[in-house]
Amino acid sequence: MVMQGVAKALRVHGNRLKHAVLQHLNFTDGLGSPSLLTRSDSARSTARVPHKGLENVTVSELLKSKGEDESQAVYFCRTSDGVYDAVQNMVEHNVGALVVLKPGDDKLVAGIVTERDYLRKIIMQGKSATSTRVRDIMTDENKLITVNSDTNIVKAMQLMTDNHIRHVPVIDKRLVGMISIVDVVRIIIEQQHQEVQSLNEYIKGNY
Repeated sequence: MVMQGVAKALRVHGNRLKHAVLQHLNFTDGLGSPSLLTRSDSARSTARVPHKGLENVTVSELLKSKGEDESQAVYFCRTSDGVYDAVQNMVEHNVGALVVLKPGDDKLVAGIVTERDYLRKIIMQGKSATSTRVRDIMTDENKLITVNSDTNIVKAMQLMTDNHIRHVPVIDKRLVGMISIVDVVRIIIEQQHQEVQSLNEYIKGNY
């Protein structure tokens, strides 16, 4: 059932996710192949989540594997920022999306802006990235799809695949992080791989 979900995610999210899966599989098998990912999918090094079964792995553990649980590293912009500045922010930090915050000191989420928004609403429509504000192209908070730290990663994958989105903010009353479909599939494949290893060891009598 889980692998059917991964297959559906591959169909929905296309070559980028396929490349991410291939890279992870090659890394896991020690083949040492060069990176096939685009910049936004290979932004940070990750640690392996201990094998505990997919039903027990949460978004919180995914964030920990990315090193975001303590630093709460999530890149953001403001609604009043220019689109050009937001895109520069994405490029600088090697990410494909930014959480958009409302004006003020409090980290209140107004929405999300992605590289896809930039392509569809600026490039394809011939608009100026310098004169257009982020609020004009972002996905508004009323339409924003989020998860929380306790969300199971399989549920998170299904949510992202069903809604054809690649990035989801993690909100526990306040913003705590951001996950991508590549993050989620990486963890799922990792857990499946460790499950197979455990079964092989059991069959070989290593237990």
